[in-house]
This record gives sequence, C-alpha cells and structure tokens, in this order.
Amino acid sequence: MADGDPLEEEEVRALLVRTGLAADAEPLRCETLAGGVSSDIRRIDLPGRSLCVKRALARLKVAADWRAPIERSVHEAGWMEVAHRLCPANVPQPLGFDRATGTLVLPWLDPASHPVWKFELRDGRVEPAVAATLGGALAAIHRGTAGDPAIASRFDTGSIFHALRIEPYLLATAKRHPALAPRLHAIARITADTRRALVHGDVSPKNVLLGPSGPLLIDAECAWYGDPAFDAAFCLNHLLLKCLWVPQGVPALLRSFDALLRAWLSGADWEPREGLAARVAALLPALMLARVDGKSPVEYLTSPGQQEHVRRFAARWLTDPADSPEALADAWRATLAA
Repeated sequence: MADGDPLEEEEVRALLVRTGLAADAEPLRCETLAGGVSSDIRRIDLPGRSLCVKRALARLKVAADWRAPIERSVHEAGWMEVAHRLCPANVPQPLGFDRATGTLVLPWLDPASHPVWKFELRDGRVEPAVAATLGGALAAIHRGTAGDPAIASRFDTGSIFHALRIEPYLLATAKRHPALAPRLHAIARITADTRRALVHGDVSPKNVLLGPSGPLLIDAECAWYGDPAFDAAFCLNHLLLKCLWVPQGVPALLRSFDALLRAWLSGADWEPREGLAARVAALLPALMLARVDGKSPVEYLTSPGQQEHVRRFAARWLTDPADSPEALADAWRATLAA
C-alpha cells in the first residue's frame, strides 16, 4: 500500500486492533462509502457496534489534477479533538487515530437519524434555526482558540490550506478570469496572511449532519490556524448558490444566511466585528465564482444560464466590493427577483 492509497480490508482490521477499537479475532464487515472526493471512507460493522474509518487520498477524485498532502489527516484528527472539547454538542468525538496509516476513526452516524444538511436543503427542508446553531458553534470554536499560541503552532498548516483552498479556489479561478486576477490574488494574500483562530476550512452543507440534538460538523481536512472569516464565508456562499438549485427555498435560504451570520458575529469577540465582516464580504463573491470556475465546481449548477448568473454577479462585486455581507445578500436577492 502506497501512502494515500485506499486501505485493504486486513489493513483496516490491523489499524483497529492497534488503536484498541477491535479485537483481532472479531468478525468485521467493511463497506466502502461513496460521496467524498478527498478521502477513502469505510463503514465498519463489528459485533454490536459500527465505526467510520477515514483516510486521506493523495490525489482528489475530481476532473482536475488536484493533489494535497496526506498528512492533513493528522490535523483533521486534531481539529475534531479540539472542536469537540469546545463544542461537544456540534462536533463528534473522534475515537482514535492511527499514525501508521494516517487514518481517523469516528463513530458511525446512521444517515436515517443524521441526514446530511445538503440533502435536506435540496429537498426544500430549510430551517434557519439550523444555520443559527451552526453559526454559534463556529463562533465558539473560533473564540475558544483565538490568540492561542499552542493552537497556532499545532495547526501551522498554511501549505496544506494553500493546496486545498487558496490554490484550487482562488488562484485557479484567477487564471480563468485574468481581468479579476488582481482582486482574487489580493483576497488570497489577505486570507493566507490572517492568523486569528482555528479554522475548519470546509464548512459546507455536505459536511453537516442533522442529528437529534442539532447540527454536527464533520470532515475537517483543511484544518488551519488562520482566518475565521473563511469558515463563515465558505458556508454562507453555499446558502447563496443553493438559491439557484432550490428556487422554492429562496426565502428560507436567505433567512438562513442572515441567521448564520448574526449568530457567528454575535459570538465574535476576538477582533473588531467590522473588519471581520468586511473580510467575509470580500471572500463571498470570490468563492461564488470559484464554485463555477475553480477546480471544485458545485455539481448542481449545471445550466449555462445558472453559471453565467453567478459569473456576472461575482464579477460585479469583485470589481466594486460590498460594504458588508448583508449588502451582498440583498444584492443577490434582487438578482433572483429580476
């Protein structure tokens, strides 16, 4: 097995034995799960219990040649441990990490009781209260790690964040849009140079499970001590784009945008909120354009008309930046009503 390759079933058994999560002679059923682009993910069924085993891939499963350091697994495990301690209701507790294979073991969360937020939104079940809870949880994690030199040292992962976020989202998009490249490069520099708190880096509805007690945030491969504005902007961007995917849900999606932003900003005490919100407003049109023309386009904006709608809007607000995320959301609402 090469580093970053999927694990064989016997390798899965061996790592579970090493981490004390299974006995050598226990019967084991291993099922490979679909859906992720960056990891090999398995459901493991053992007598009386089930686990989730996740290992980062060196080459991501997308059309573009997108590679990322597999040591990101170590930092994902660390993010889960720190974030669960700070916000136990909204982050699952990791069960173990096998350094020999770079594999994270988590509790198995049954989709029947923990549906993916993305699919709930797709089906028109849009609850702004979910967004508000998620915004509050993000604020708690950011607030609990802001200005912590030990956390900053432990998650000094700028090269990984560059490979997973700065280059494929901002810099790759700049190559597709030379007229907007100076602005996109400036946003990339500001984001990379801002170091305030522990960042998840992939706060997307596909990485939020709706459990019986509220939303649970998973998949922290992009963990980085950096700009918390990125986490808020990354999720808020999805709520805007899904207005084109789920037109019947537009009012509730925009209320969810407002609810997440308000809850997050109300818990932000690590820096002046005006500057924090300004960085969110700058990132939003850049990330919108990236989800059409970057290395990881969203799969649900399939029509040329939808894509051009996003391109025109993003170009307008990259050229003449909005004063606040709320102003940008209001402008987006107006384009949908036109």
